[in-house]
Amino acid sequence: MLTRLRKALYRARGAYQGTLGGVPFRLDPYHSKFWRRASAGAWEPETFAVLDAHLAADRDYLDIGAWIGPTVLYAARKARHVWAFEPDATAFRHLAWNIDLNRITNVSALPVALSDRTGVARMASFGGEAGDSMTSLLNAEAAGGTDVVTLDWAAFAADTDLSAVSLVKMDVEGAEFSLIPALLPWLKAQRPALYLSTHAPYLPEDERTARMAALAEQLSFYASCRDDAGLPVTAADLTAPDALSRFRSFLFTG
Repeated sequence: MLTRLRKALYRARGAYQGTLGGVPFRLDPYHSKFWRRASAGAWEPETFAVLDAHLAADRDYLDIGAWIGPTVLYAARKARHVWAFEPDATAFRHLAWNIDLNRITNVSALPVALSDRTGVARMASFGGEAGDSMTSLLNAEAAGGTDVVTLDWAAFAADTDLSAVSLVKMDVEGAEFSLIPALLPWLKAQRPALYLSTHAPYLPEDERTARMAALAEQLSFYASCRDDAGLPVTAADLTAPDALSRFRSFLFTG
């Protein structure tokens, strides 16, 4: 009962007053449980540390898989410009709402899935609910799926000035295995830090080792790779049992 009353109060007010990385924000009231957790510092403190380390007022940021915007909002206070991509229509509505609630003007939010081609693809949530942060192109055949627009990365990069991008965060629920190859020429030329969330458990078990090994090889041009605890990682670590059975994040730099 108390939880329902709290939610009703936040919705009546039109926003939840919270913080992200210690910075105050007005946040959509429909995700008040998540915002409370984030405000308490219990949601991915390592991600905010990466943003702090690699963003600056004269640099830009790419957030690929922005969800409802916790990293977008925080990065907008740190970076010159933020490009945010979120194809899940439910999540995107809340992302746009959160940007508007805070009167942020240096974010370009696009309701598309970056891909190796422009077109239409189908996606559905592994969690079973639209907007729950687990919507994936790998789950296209599941019930409750929806069609989304895909945007060819090469075309986007050719028409957009990305020369000041210092950090790319990619959390795309398994689409990284097809998206990273599309970004490779630009990543090699630009060398932004890449904070990559991997989703091997969403793959068939007999494909996980090969697909993670391919990622490690594709990104081997980076001088350094660290895990979400800040510890050095080798290519072999990306195919270790822990990386194949859990959702791990890796920071590539240099």
